[in-house]
Amino acid sequence: MAATKSRPPKSKSWLLSIVLFGSLIAMSLVSLTNPQREGDKKFVDAPEVSISQITRGYSERKFSKIAVRDNKVFITTITGAVLQSYKESRDTVSQLGWNDPNNSTVVEVENREAQNMLVAVLPDLLFLLLVICGLIWVFRGIARSQSTAMSFGKSRAKVADATQVKTRFKDVAGMEEPKEELVEVVDFLKNPKKYTNIGAKIPKGVLLVGQPGTGKTLLARAVAGEAGVPFFSIAGSEFVEMFVGVGASRVRDLFSKAKRNAPCIIFIDEIDAVGRQRGGAGFGGGHDEREQTLNQILTEMDGFEQETNVIVIAATNRPDVLDQALLRPGRFDRRIFIDRPDLEAREKILEVHTRNKKMGTKINLTTIAQKTVGLAGADLENIMNEAAIFAAKRKHKAISQQDIDDAVEKVALGPERRSRKLSDKETGITAYHEVGHAIVGHLCKESDPLHKISIVSRGSALGVTWFLPKEDQFTTSKTKFLDEICGLLGGRAAEQLIFNEITTGASNDLERASAIARGMAMRYGMGDDHLGLVTYGEKQGSMYQGSDPSLSRNYSEEQARNIDDFVLETINEQYIRALGMLKKHQKKLDEVTKILLKTETMSVEEFIEIFDDKKPKKRK
Repeated sequence: MAATKSRPPKSKSWLLSIVLFGSLIAMSLVSLTNPQREGDKKFVDAPEVSISQITRGYSERKFSKIAVRDNKVFITTITGAVLQSYKESRDTVSQLGWNDPNNSTVVEVENREAQNMLVAVLPDLLFLLLVICGLIWVFRGIARSQSTAMSFGKSRAKVADATQVKTRFKDVAGMEEPKEELVEVVDFLKNPKKYTNIGAKIPKGVLLVGQPGTGKTLLARAVAGEAGVPFFSIAGSEFVEMFVGVGASRVRDLFSKAKRNAPCIIFIDEIDAVGRQRGGAGFGGGHDEREQTLNQILTEMDGFEQETNVIVIAATNRPDVLDQALLRPGRFDRRIFIDRPDLEAREKILEVHTRNKKMGTKINLTTIAQKTVGLAGADLENIMNEAAIFAAKRKHKAISQQDIDDAVEKVALGPERRSRKLSDKETGITAYHEVGHAIVGHLCKESDPLHKISIVSRGSALGVTWFLPKEDQFTTSKTKFLDEICGLLGGRAAEQLIFNEITTGASNDLERASAIARGMAMRYGMGDDHLGLVTYGEKQGSMYQGSDPSLSRNYSEEQARNIDDFVLETINEQYIRALGMLKKHQKKLDEVTKILLKTETMSVEEFIEIFDDKKPKKRK
């Protein structure tokens, strides 16, 4: 690997200039504001005498001290009186006869001409230094701007050498199949001749496709760590600038650096920022910055230069928008889909995130994995971090099972809002609403098992009834859809049965129930005979992110009416069904609600104990 260039030390000339400049200013201020010695003030009003009188007094030993300051002479007599006089500039002490060694008079001579000359030229000197410092500052600014302009097209990728990448496959849990596919990449980087001697070609590009938080970046770092090669990391958005050609220049610089450090890995995160389909901004296309950057990536990955031992790993959660030229064989010809982890994978991920934490002795990670259906690896990491925060706030020495359970509820349902004060009437309506969900869901065989009931506000919800599946499910039956709709309408049915009134509390329930019924009619072929085994509405996007794409209407008005009739009929049937269940068990509805109003939360064990009049067996 090429040696990393160290940055040259910053010049200290500007600091020296400032220090010198400040010193000269200080000197000038001292000289200009205090030109006269403190001891000379007493001679200001002293009587003036002739120089001959001073010479005569010196020979008669009448003075104790004579001080000569340039052409001024200051005299102190033996009695303490002070006098002053003036002499010619050319007259010296010897010429005046003040150098008798037998005379006890002290004669001091101080020449201030040199000091006065410095004070005279000091303003010009300061101005010159100021000009010099200004020129230095200007030239340094020009040098910096030229350096920035020259590096504008350089790659901004972060480089980690083989010793810096510490992540290994053992740190990536719950992705066994993706790791198996990437083992070939690692083996090629370690032993390229093993494949080239037999004529095999390793994929030049590996595209990691997965929803946010599933561990795409972590997996790419693990590949680099296992292979022991340099790792270049950059985001797709870092290529694109407002100036045309900069992105392509950065791509060239990135691949040039990578080839000098081959074998190595280039990791491009969120490649959809630069790899979208071309020609979208007009019929011609191909002239804007993003498309030029994409063209350069295509050329670098599969151009005339072969056998570079540079593998490109890219990550995206929008594979549907990528350009087809980017996905063809020879470029990103291997796609690895990373799905949300299942039960076993979630348990392994939780084990990884508990390594560096102080855990209690009675922690059941299997139970936690069962409660976190549908969560990604990043969500599980967040749960364990929240559990550690809970333990620290409660002054626990280690993380307990209760800390983790509270963290799961906080991440899945939102934080508790006990500061929200409801009136007694609203609290009663909320309690009956949530118990209505619980009873109807409990009686529907295909509904997910009840986990917890709470009338403590969380987020925008006034209460929560939490159902958790026993295991991961990948298909859903029509009966389960109908039971889910029935359970969603249980809260609204309880309000009408007890209060003979309806509130806005069921708005979200109605939205979800309507969406399920409409999906049955339009997407899954679960409608009535009028709808048949046909899907309605042409998709204009991707379902990959889990959100419904926009649909173009490809069905008639008559079929639209049939769809609406099916949705309305299904909702009404399940509402009547839920209402009938609650009427049959109204006594239990009142009993459970009365206890819930006192405790605010109720576990599934407590609910079943009241509803079935017996204690349930603990679930394994």
